[in-house]
Amino acid sequence: MASVPTASARARAAETAAETGATRPEAARSSLLQQPKAVWAVAFACVISFMGIGFVDPILPAIGEQMHASHAEVELLFTSYLLVTALAMLITGWVSSRIGGKRTLILGLVIIVAFAGLAALSPTIGAMVGFRAGWGLGNALFIATSLAVIVGSASGGVPGAIAIYEAAMGIGIAVGPLLGGLLGSIGWQLPFLGVSALMLVGLVGTALLVPSAPTAPRPIGVLEPLKALRHRALLILSLVALLYNWAFFTVLAYAPLVLGLDALALGGVFFGWGLLVAIFAVAVAPRLERRFGLVPVLVGTFAVMALDLAVMAAWTDVPAVLITTVIVSGACSGLNNTLVTQAVMQVAPVERPVASAAYSFVRFLGGGLAPLVAGLVGAAVSIHLPFWLGVAALVAAVVLLLSVGRRVEEAVEASTAEVLPEIAGDSPAEVPVQQR
Repeated sequence: MASVPTASARARAAETAAETGATRPEAARSSLLQQPKAVWAVAFACVISFMGIGFVDPILPAIGEQMHASHAEVELLFTSYLLVTALAMLITGWVSSRIGGKRTLILGLVIIVAFAGLAALSPTIGAMVGFRAGWGLGNALFIATSLAVIVGSASGGVPGAIAIYEAAMGIGIAVGPLLGGLLGSIGWQLPFLGVSALMLVGLVGTALLVPSAPTAPRPIGVLEPLKALRHRALLILSLVALLYNWAFFTVLAYAPLVLGLDALALGGVFFGWGLLVAIFAVAVAPRLERRFGLVPVLVGTFAVMALDLAVMAAWTDVPAVLITTVIVSGACSGLNNTLVTQAVMQVAPVERPVASAAYSFVRFLGGGLAPLVAGLVGAAVSIHLPFWLGVAALVAAVVLLLSVGRRVEEAVEASTAEVLPEIAGDSPAEVPVQQR
């Protein structure tokens, strides 16, 4: 499976097609709402999966208080989840290429349902950390396969399928913290049980409504993602993503512990954060990239986010400032989530599923380590230091990104040229699929 043309590339191609009088195929003009039930089943499960990331945020302080856990121990809930997700990304292609997309989705959902439920019943923080690790395995299997299944099942062409996936991701990221805060204000176990129950609904829908599909024509080897990192541009951009994710998960996982708010208030703060993530990822990122170019937008966004985290670091003990900067960081995160992945997919010299696995493996390492380090240094040195480390990570990301900037821009132009025939309706080329 190769890559889905990116949103910005499709937009530029559509503009060019309009100028030349070309039109989209009739199927591409069909309403986004006119989709097979299989698409809505997987999209619903995607919403819940992305909600699961933010569900935990508002209840972190309550878990620490009721289980008498330190900040570092509480942060292990993110670390175990993300590190296992990172490692599992190396095997997702191996699994899905052998048992097929539907079976991989079901396997991932079963694991999430089981381990999210077990997390709610955890008697100790150590047990909960272990169950979150199992949850991370299921999440990797599900997320790595869901986009491919949506694209393969959707009507109306690739752009509509991508819009559905992006909308599902945006809704999940925005609603997760708010619903987690509402349930967490009743009891810290309820957000975990909520994820388990909703994912069970998604599991049933997927099993009943998603058709079985043949396995990939070529089995993917376990070591292929690691071998792909020998390519300099892919490695550097993956490291850029690692550094960005360090800052991203410092805000997502550490800020709730120092804000001093209850679960409901934390849910409100991170709902505002998630809303900006969704809006800027889906609606703003393609427009900025189309106008200014991918690398300039990324460099500018990293710089703004670094400044935002610097304000967090300087005034960590001022709740109003920290709340404002956390919410503002959502706009930067939305842009970066879309554009960093886009850059990786465009420069990758290997098959897209392999590139996606390699990239996800590296970036989730950063997301997994950042919360643990933040909890340790925040307690041992200063509550301000974790945010300063996030600033340093973003500065390093800018330096690395500039080292491959020219190649990324060239890849963007090549991607635009490749997608023109499909958008204009000049050829019925096979629709490729990108795993996210």
